[in-house]
Amino acid sequence: MEVEESIERDEGRGEGAPMPRHGSKSGVAKTIVWLLLLAIVAGIVAYRGIYTRVRAAAEVKTETRELAVPSVSVARPKRGSPQQEIILPGNVQAFIEAPIYARTTGYLKKWYVDIGGRVKNGQLLAEIDTPELDQQLQQARAELATAKANYELAQTTAARYEFLLKSDSVSKQDVDNTVGDEHAKKAMVDSAADNVKRLEQLQSFEKVYAPFDGVLTARETDIGQLIAPGGGSGGNGGSTRELFRVAAVNPLRVYVNVPQVDSPSARPGVPAYLTMPQYPGRRFPGKIVRNAEAIEQSSRTLLTEVDVQNPTGEILPGAYAEVHLTLPAATSTLIIPVTSLIFRSEGLHVAVVRHGHATMLPITLGRDFGTEVEVVSGLSPNEAVITNPPDSLVDGEEVRVAGPGENHWGAE
Repeated sequence: MEVEESIERDEGRGEGAPMPRHGSKSGVAKTIVWLLLLAIVAGIVAYRGIYTRVRAAAEVKTETRELAVPSVSVARPKRGSPQQEIILPGNVQAFIEAPIYARTTGYLKKWYVDIGGRVKNGQLLAEIDTPELDQQLQQARAELATAKANYELAQTTAARYEFLLKSDSVSKQDVDNTVGDEHAKKAMVDSAADNVKRLEQLQSFEKVYAPFDGVLTARETDIGQLIAPGGGSGGNGGSTRELFRVAAVNPLRVYVNVPQVDSPSARPGVPAYLTMPQYPGRRFPGKIVRNAEAIEQSSRTLLTEVDVQNPTGEILPGAYAEVHLTLPAATSTLIIPVTSLIFRSEGLHVAVVRHGHATMLPITLGRDFGTEVEVVSGLSPNEAVITNPPDSLVDGEEVRVAGPGENHWGAE
């Protein structure tokens, strides 16, 4: 029994000895596999992390480089019109305007036309009572009659002495004296006659007439007022101011000051029209008839006259009007947005895009239209003008042109 048990234990150990060694090798293999898998996973994770960071760094670098290049919008300049309309303030004046003064002294007897009245050439405006002048005229006529009587007597005496000289009844000296006296009396008659004519002409000024067709725009006198000759001292306290003022209102003269830059085109015959605040939407046609042919030094403008027909009298002398002049353009011009202007110490510039870089161009401006300006020199029509230049933009700097959707003026 003991022998059998011993044999069984020996067999049991003999069969179980290899089993522990085989299980140990299998566990090591599994561990190595798991370690390899973990290493692979760790490598993949590490690679993806490094790749993501590198790619992000590259993207940041690219984005930073792109952001460093300013994005700009560009537009082609628009060509200016071959004709340009300029609007200038104008002063409306009567075609003819004259103050009416008295030419004699007296009292206003009556006036016939008040302000706003239409008058014709030669129409009676007022009468002046001149008692002193009337008395002077009567005296002058009496002196003329006396001078004529003396002259007739001198003529008779001279003829008689010349007849007596033939018979030597009087001396030659006496004849000469009578003939000389005749000539002197003749001169006195002429002088008295001229004096009468002068006073008669003064008396004719008792009636004041309109010098031309027009409108009476002022009446500065009234019945009973003492009147003195216009422009004189006005003796006896008389008034020397104007009695009336007459203005011819068809046509009218409108004076405008055309800027020097537009003066070559402001020539006679150029069409124009007026607009006035009291007549919104209406146009009153006219044309340039003359200019001063000289630039006014203080304002550097050319004084220009525009004549406007006024048959109905709607336009009043002295009114303010806006004069629209349609002038042929002196040079070919371009129009660009005002936002494209760059103000630098070197002068006024615009920036254009050439081969992906900004180029600064000095320009000369014409008219300012508010949101747009006119360029008269320094820019070509095929240039791509930067419409939103950054303040820091410099000549030769790289720029990025924005897409068409970002361009808000014109077309590239």
